[in-house]
Amino acid sequence: SDATTYKASFNRPNLFYEVRTKTKNIEADIIRFIKQNKGKSGIIYCLSRKKVEEIAQVLQVNGISAVPYHAGLDAKTRAKHQDMFLMEDVDVVVATIAFGMGIDKPDVRFVIHHDIPKSLESYYQETGRAGRDGGEGHCLAYYSYKDVEKLEKFMSGKPVAEQEIGYALLQEVVAYAETSISRRKFLLHYFGEEFDSETGEGADMDDNVRNPKAKVEAKDNVKKLLEVVRDTKYLYKSKEIVFTLIGRVNATIKAHRTDTQNFFGCGKDQEERYWMALIRQVLVDGMLTKDIETYGILKVSDKGHDFIKNPQSFMMSEDHEYNEAEDDAIVTAAKSSGTADEALMAMLRDLRKKVAKKLGVPPFVVFQDPSLEDMALKYPITMDELINIHGVGEGKAKKYGKEFVELINRYVEDNDIIRPDDLVVKSTGANSANKLYIIQNIDRKLSLEDIAKAKGMNMDALLKEMEQIVYAGTKLNISYWINEMLDEDQQEEIHDYFMDSQTDKIEDALKEFDGDYDIEELRLMRIKFISEVAN
Repeated sequence: SDATTYKASFNRPNLFYEVRTKTKNIEADIIRFIKQNKGKSGIIYCLSRKKVEEIAQVLQVNGISAVPYHAGLDAKTRAKHQDMFLMEDVDVVVATIAFGMGIDKPDVRFVIHHDIPKSLESYYQETGRAGRDGGEGHCLAYYSYKDVEKLEKFMSGKPVAEQEIGYALLQEVVAYAETSISRRKFLLHYFGEEFDSETGEGADMDDNVRNPKAKVEAKDNVKKLLEVVRDTKYLYKSKEIVFTLIGRVNATIKAHRTDTQNFFGCGKDQEERYWMALIRQVLVDGMLTKDIETYGILKVSDKGHDFIKNPQSFMMSEDHEYNEAEDDAIVTAAKSSGTADEALMAMLRDLRKKVAKKLGVPPFVVFQDPSLEDMALKYPITMDELINIHGVGEGKAKKYGKEFVELINRYVEDNDIIRPDDLVVKSTGANSANKLYIIQNIDRKLSLEDIAKAKGMNMDALLKEMEQIVYAGTKLNISYWINEMLDEDQQEEIHDYFMDSQTDKIEDALKEFDGDYDIEELRLMRIKFISEVAN
């Protein structure tokens, strides 16, 4: 027959792929991302209905038009929410993964995965809802190993074969998140398509390619790896191969008596993470193959056998490390990813050159690169903020800072930048039992000390909760408590200060009143002020 077969490519060159560490500041990070993409349509995927409702609420409270979309809503509400999204009455739909199917809108500009999906098939399908009109599409996924463990727990109730397949699929998602090579190349390889990361369409459209990690020669280790896969007779998945290399025993390895072989432990000069990263990169290169049907058992391909006979240079880069220690690191996201704002960086470099030339000193004397990078990440617009920039300090700020702060200020205004510190994420009010208890008992005019005691909190923790409550838009009438501490004139004085002040920072208020009031009095007055004026 003369029929011609056309094979469609899996590549979507207009999509930008990015993975960020999931920290407890994820809500702030998502809000900042959406505000930097103001007026654009986006979808946020969560695994549970509860999380969908929570995120939709948090977004609404923070001035973003968003609606939830999941199977727990009745058909009428779902249809209404979908129409609102299509007609652009709302910018963001927060959906459960199974439920985003019906959403077909050509100009979705971002897809955010609050939770990682269970497979790369799902991930590809969900991110594929972005940029269908060929315009930009930013695919941002948040990753933490805790989420992976949660998904593994879900699977543990299923039949063994299903568990094994589910686990193998999930490991592919982990590999995608942790890899430091081109994400596009990784995805396309998974779907059996080769991609040239130099010349392919969309080659520079991911966080790894834009911020590459250093590469190291791994020729000898690739040979070692391929030989171990071959010599263990194709019985093992990645984990056992890595254990064999680093000389760690488990039940499977013992059963096959692999620990008695002379190659056992031949790679113990490298850590487990290194070998995992190498396996992933050698797979993408095509020297190893992995069969999901057999739950991820590794085999050496013809290309791999050729390499063993005739090793060539192989440059590898270590995987990203998503350690729990990073949980507290606020992800300060510039436009493209959690890295410095490139456009601003270029302007700062030019200014530094100009200042240095004028003073007849080398540029690094003015500010070193890490300082400029930090500026392009945090956007300091006052001298005080500049002093907190990495490697600046008071002397340097005084000497060189003025022009830099002015430049950044102009840039922030011209580009509608949301600065990391501008963001007070309002929580959804009474979502926790503590908050509810506080609201109810302040209504009953209970003493704050008693409220704190009942909840096992100190005063500082109680004030923090109260601040969150009023910032989230709930009124708290604490006059009964403040009247015991401050007279009318004092209250008026502090009230007027907050009214005229450019900031509600307590440090500034303390400076202004210079010891007239203590920190607790000022915090209480700020709560009262926000409650009365803002709410």
